[in-house]
Amino acid sequence: MLNKTFTTHIATFITILVSLLALAAPAARAGGEPVLWELNSRAELLKGEARGVSVTDTGALMLAPRFSQLFNTEQAYIWSSAVDAAGNVYLGTGHDGRIFRVAPDGRGALLYDAPELDVTALAIGRDGTLYAGTSPDGKVYRIGADGRAEEYFDPPDKYIWSLAVMADGALAIGTGDNGKLYRVRAAGSKPEASLLTDTNETHVISLTTDGQGNLIAGTDPGGLVLRVSPDGKAFALFDSPLREIHALAAGADGSIYALALSEAASTARPAGPAAPTPQSSDASGASASATVTFTAIDESGTPIQGQSQTTRSRNDLSNARSAVFRILPDGGTDVLWSSSSVTAFALAPAPQGGTVLIGTADKGRIYSVTDDGRDTLLLQSTEGQISSLIVRGREVFATSSNQGKLFRFGSDLMTEGTYESPVRDAKLVASWGRIWWRGRGMVELQTRSGNGERPDATWSEWSTPYRDPAGAQILSPRARFIQWRAVLRAGSAGGGADARMENVSLAYLPRNVAPEVLSISALPIGVGLQPMVQIPVDPNVESSGLDPSLFGATPQIQPRRLYQRGARALQWQAEDRNGDTLEYAIYYRSLNEGAFRLLKDKLRDNFYTVDGATLADGRYVFRVVASDGPDNPSGQALSGERVSEPLDIDNTPPVLRAAGEAQVSGDRVRVTFDVDDTAGMIKRSDLSVDGAVWRAVFPEDGIADSPRERYTLDLQIAGTGEHVISLRTFDASGNVGTTRVIVRR
Repeated sequence: MLNKTFTTHIATFITILVSLLALAAPAARAGGEPVLWELNSRAELLKGEARGVSVTDTGALMLAPRFSQLFNTEQAYIWSSAVDAAGNVYLGTGHDGRIFRVAPDGRGALLYDAPELDVTALAIGRDGTLYAGTSPDGKVYRIGADGRAEEYFDPPDKYIWSLAVMADGALAIGTGDNGKLYRVRAAGSKPEASLLTDTNETHVISLTTDGQGNLIAGTDPGGLVLRVSPDGKAFALFDSPLREIHALAAGADGSIYALALSEAASTARPAGPAAPTPQSSDASGASASATVTFTAIDESGTPIQGQSQTTRSRNDLSNARSAVFRILPDGGTDVLWSSSSVTAFALAPAPQGGTVLIGTADKGRIYSVTDDGRDTLLLQSTEGQISSLIVRGREVFATSSNQGKLFRFGSDLMTEGTYESPVRDAKLVASWGRIWWRGRGMVELQTRSGNGERPDATWSEWSTPYRDPAGAQILSPRARFIQWRAVLRAGSAGGGADARMENVSLAYLPRNVAPEVLSISALPIGVGLQPMVQIPVDPNVESSGLDPSLFGATPQIQPRRLYQRGARALQWQAEDRNGDTLEYAIYYRSLNEGAFRLLKDKLRDNFYTVDGATLADGRYVFRVVASDGPDNPSGQALSGERVSEPLDIDNTPPVLRAAGEAQVSGDRVRVTFDVDDTAGMIKRSDLSVDGAVWRAVFPEDGIADSPRERYTLDLQIAGTGEHVISLRTFDASGNVGTTRVIVRR
């Protein structure tokens, strides 16, 4: 129901996985090639700004119905509206509780100033009398043409959300926060009021009537659509998965349209005075409610049917913010429209039939949705929110909030309309190519560019128009951002319906920038990297110029780790802002040398294993150079590089020797070993007596952590005769040295 604080309530497996991820990812541009920006889907077009232009469900731009402002109430909010048989429109506003009457010629004036804060519901009686419901702690007033008002009904309920005129002329009143539906009829000098039904809900938010004389009521928080007979019998037509039936409208074929809001769009009602639910009504008293919100909404132009990156079914209501349902005469229900990002407030059947109009808080947009679910952005107003819609004959009246204004549109089209595309970020300063489109009639495009994210005074002016759909060279200066604007005009003979455009394409080439090697890391000594088997790419795909990922080619799979004595494996991370394919070269030098030497070039993998046996012992640094040469012409390739931290190369095992003779005393033997490692550091030593299992021993200082260690071992040896005492020592590079002594006892 809307923020009722001030509105309604107020390995093989890995390969397969990587393949799937590659297929799910958007196709990457081959580096060095122009980028083609194609704007041809409705979802992307809705991110732009349409003024006097409609966006069809197929992504075409056409001239919109003529949308004209009739009256400005100079109030912040229009909560309710109604139209009488003479075409006068009545507007209930907040938070000053004023009611305005606007004549068909657009002249308007204050009709009545209620003592309550908000006029939450309006309805026109059969005799042309205006009924107004106010909130909070409000009443129902009967207001004459001269603006004189009398109290018509004063219920004990806190809110009066909806009004409708029943078939017998009685006034139906939907209230909260006890969810009661009242009937009040004129009976002599004093109205006769009675409880029609208790819905067992908290609020009766919306009311309309069907062709059989029944009331149709929408509730909150149960999200029920109830059919209430004249004798008060309630029957549930529909139980919405969303919490609030915010607006109702009756179709000519007997269908009922219901606009529902979720918990996200319908927040808890506060304890204090609530901002009311907008309601609209035609001359017969049939009504439809809608509301304006103060809560934060998505104004980014997110596609009305969901995010542009995915295809979302309108039947998927799991994250729906608002939805419109069609309840068929046979009792079936269809989801006509739903959105996970847009809050809809207003609902009315379109004059042509088989279509419903939806007013939203998405840039004050009005959508036209057919009974089979095809939706068109019909209009975009100058105000932020469309709060109610009323249909009278071939005309449609729309009210807005922030500011509270009245608009009118019909079947006549605009003579001129403009559409501004979303801003395109080329990521880098770019050279612009051509722009082309498909269309007919009087259509022209312009472009502008700049280096700020939002167009402002620092951007270039709009270019001279491009009028040839086959394409023209873009005249805007080189920059990072670009935007295009379409102007559609009616023909000289009023052929505005013929002005149409779609499939706009724009080519550009970002400035080539050098790749960057972000980091180099070394794996522990002895850990080597081996490339995994890649799925080969069809040579025909490579020669076609198409992106291999379109055909399921996988990105690089992480290499396999394996033991390799003395190996020093390097891995690095590199990026190229142009998306170019990178090629690597590895250089090395020892710390006491000045020049780097080439170790390996023309690498496509971002890893390399250095065989330590090919280099002399010492400390080395390695330089990785990344080049975008594979995707750029000769002489225009750029490169970036990074040097690693120093790494040790040690191929020499520790040297072990006995320090003096072994000392034998009974069954005890004491032996001392000296261990030296000239190129590295001793890591650990193991002892074995007479070929038994090796077991760890510690040096005299208790920790093996230096190039030189002494081991003094006091051993108990059973049995007489000759015994072999063996010691082996590993250094930090995995080299191993051994020695032995023979003792006799």
